[in-house]
Amino acid sequence: MKYRSFGRLNWQVSEIGFGAWAIGGSWGTQDDAESLRALHRALDLGCNFIDTAQGYGDGRSERLIGQALKERKGERVYVATKVPPRPGAWPPTPYDKIEERFPEAYLRERVEGSLKNLGVEALDILQLHTWTRAWNRNPAALETLRALQKEGKLLGIGISTPEPDQNSLIDLMRGGWLDTVQVIYNVFVQDPAAEFLPVARENGVGVIVRVVFDEGSLTGKFEEKTVFGEGDFRHSYFAGDRLARTVRRVEKIRAEVGTEEPDVATAALKFALKPEAVSTVIPGMRNPRQAEMNCGVSDQPPLSDALERKLRTHAWSRGNWYGGKA
Repeated sequence: MKYRSFGRLNWQVSEIGFGAWAIGGSWGTQDDAESLRALHRALDLGCNFIDTAQGYGDGRSERLIGQALKERKGERVYVATKVPPRPGAWPPTPYDKIEERFPEAYLRERVEGSLKNLGVEALDILQLHTWTRAWNRNPAALETLRALQKEGKLLGIGISTPEPDQNSLIDLMRGGWLDTVQVIYNVFVQDPAAEFLPVARENGVGVIVRVVFDEGSLTGKFEEKTVFGEGDFRHSYFAGDRLARTVRRVEKIRAEVGTEEPDVATAALKFALKPEAVSTVIPGMRNPRQAEMNCGVSDQPPLSDALERKLRTHAWSRGNWYGGKA
């Protein structure tokens, strides 16, 4: 496993992190014992960074991670979690008030909940789970997080980008508000390369890349006839003709990759790791086999410059699919 510097926090984190959304549920049936085996296998392979959220199974993901940390007592594992806004539009609208969606008392209560679930004295990173640029002029919630940081409740402050407007965090990074950011960057979604990633690097902000496999499509394992259950997030993400359109594009990427990489998934993961600004990528891992496949990529040679240039041509401007409508 290779390690990278995590911005101004100066932590050395594994370039392959553990994405813990699926172990909380929302991706179909998931067994807790299998989740713990996946966590331990990833840690055995050198992974020392885990990303989770309070909303992943209503704390289930956090509690499983807390159990794994207890069983690995003495090992330094960095955990980033997220707090959702109070109920309302997702992502927040331009008309939402930050004091209503992320009030101070609410944030303090939520921090205590994550501390309990994870069984730690301080959170490594607390991220706001979404944002709107309407709050950039008055980032009151970040002031609260700074106060909690000074109190020793958390070490790093971050935001997970809102899907339709990831660049809304650029001014906050330049203003010194954020220690970390979490962004979607993959073969289809390449906009962050224009300004987001360079600004993060210039300002010492650690970068966590999510959705490296485009919710699974860039593993190359889906077919046009693949069916997702009603309780599976991908049922809405690939609604209507989205799956068929995506599969056809992935086949073109598979042809581009050819024999240069073992498979589409490996190429996709290496593509996300290519920018120097990236600190860690967090593919989802539901079982030991997935942990081995994802962590093992770090031991391979990086993506060639030539193949990266070819994959850049597959950027896909398709709008926002996270609303769940076809």
